[in-house]
Amino acid sequence: MSTGENGHVPLLEVRDLRTYFVTRNGTAKAVDGVSFTLERGQTLGLVGESGSGKSVTLMSVVRLIPKPAGRIVSGQILLEGEDLLKLSDHDMRAVRGARISVVTQDPMTSLNPVYTIGNQLEEPLRQHQHIRDRGVLHERVIDALRQVGIPEPERRLKSYPHQLSGGQRQRIVTAMAIECHPSLLMADEPTTALDVTVQIQILRLLRDIQREMNLGMIVVTHDLAVVARVCDVVAVMYAGRIVEKAPLVEIFEKPSHPYTQALMKAVTSEAAHDGRLFTIEGQPPDVRHLDPGCPFAPRCVKAMDICRQEYPPETQLSEGHSVSCFAAMEENGLPIPQAAGAQS
Repeated sequence: MSTGENGHVPLLEVRDLRTYFVTRNGTAKAVDGVSFTLERGQTLGLVGESGSGKSVTLMSVVRLIPKPAGRIVSGQILLEGEDLLKLSDHDMRAVRGARISVVTQDPMTSLNPVYTIGNQLEEPLRQHQHIRDRGVLHERVIDALRQVGIPEPERRLKSYPHQLSGGQRQRIVTAMAIECHPSLLMADEPTTALDVTVQIQILRLLRDIQREMNLGMIVVTHDLAVVARVCDVVAVMYAGRIVEKAPLVEIFEKPSHPYTQALMKAVTSEAAHDGRLFTIEGQPPDVRHLDPGCPFAPRCVKAMDICRQEYPPETQLSEGHSVSCFAAMEENGLPIPQAAGAQS
């Protein structure tokens, strides 16, 4: 068991995680050295464009990387001090659903269309809590549906997924995730397929559940509005790495990495004189063929020569606020490392 200072054990600690996909066209470094810590009762937001490695990070935590191409190459995933990468497949199956639960992006892909909602809600309770009594199962399922705000829960038990709205399906998936009382809840783009009013309801539901159950929660999203509503800490990902990490207020008020600044500007900026909204020029890099240096350099308006030659080290700007960027170091009056500076 790993302990931090004063013997404190975080709920989740990910250390230098690397998850690669080996294909005929090269090795895609989908997650390449990701580290973060999550405390119980805290919500972490993983933010970035599609392909930045957010969902692969999430799936790595529960060891659901598609095989044979995908593999966790190195690192540690410590859940309450226990390294999940050292568990057998059998032991890991006991962790999923019981200690860690996932709310997926599209509930229609995680709900079985040929089984009723009641049957699907009972299965995790049978599997992880070994409940066999029909009366107890019924009561637990009804309680879970009430907790996520499903009206007339008794009636919904006999419904099939296609008979429910998108918002109701998302609530059902959330009920399945929390009914075994996990310590960690992970939500992968939980509002993508929903309209705006339902999005707000689902985000409020996740926030309330997290506070009521004192869960640790990770939310994967590309929507900064989602981050602002539910997260305490934000980690911005680009090309498989965390480029900036900070408390919620600081990431919005003092974004330091040019990529974070561009994401903020794309959301909050007013239209330019010609009526166009701000966009980040270029495309995310192909993680199978990454050049030396910072992968954001080709799209960065602040890029220096050194940015194309070396990957910047992680630098602490303040307590809880770190960034990997030579330009941010320079702007904050921090010296660029000697070895790097000699090449610039």
